Amino acid sequence: MTAPLTPPHQPRHDPWQTPPDGASGDSGSDSGSGSGDGSVPDDKSGTGAEVRTAVVVTVALAVAGVLLGLLWLWLSPRIPLVSDDTAVFLKDTEGEEAIGADGTFALLGLGFGAVAAAVVFLFRKRGGIAVVVGLVLGGLIGSFLAWKVGVWLGPTSDVVAHAREVGKGVTFDAPLKLNAKGALLAWPVAAMVVNLALTAVFGPRDPEPEWDWSAFGTPPGGAKP
Repeated sequence: MTAPLTPPHQPRHDPWQTPPDGASGDSGSDSGSGSGDGSVPDDKSGTGAEVRTAVVVTVALAVAGVLLGLLWLWLSPRIPLVSDDTAVFLKDTEGEEAIGADGTFALLGLGFGAVAAAVVFLFRKRGGIAVVVGLVLGGLIGSFLAWKVGVWLGPTSDVVAHAREVGKGVTFDAPLKLNAKGALLAWPVAAMVVNLALTAVFGPRDPEPEWDWSAFGTPPGGAKP
């Protein structure tokens, strides 16, 4: 008679037995999740901050467009007109006041764009696509409002009525106009270029990668890894 292989008082070990509650069959499952509760880091907060900054920049530049319009009205050369009761003529047919008005608007737009980009960079040195979009969109809106404010507050656009009001032979100012509509792009283009340049030169840098010298043998200097 042969003795049984398994003692009668010890239970058999079943390799396919389900582990008890609370135990993990895979020891590496907890370590692979990254955290005890299995939560995944949420990076939406950074994107939300960039969007809020872009909205603030857009609104601020749009409001600044009113100031640009006032400066344009103040600094732009006037175009003198004169009437003889039958028609209205340019007093100085060789004057360049119309070109001067367009150039003044473009130069003011370049200055406003550069200043806006520098101010935004001081508060947001990391830059970002949303910030650049805010600068460009705000610059476009600000330029459009500046154009409308300057025309609205400038001399009346009803030249005939104005000529009749001032009388024959009296010089009066022509309405303020922006003939070169491309000057509206001076502000947003300057803001985008200056901000990108400042970010590229003075923005934060990515950390240098750490080399794993053990994969190449002896590290520099002959020190042992």
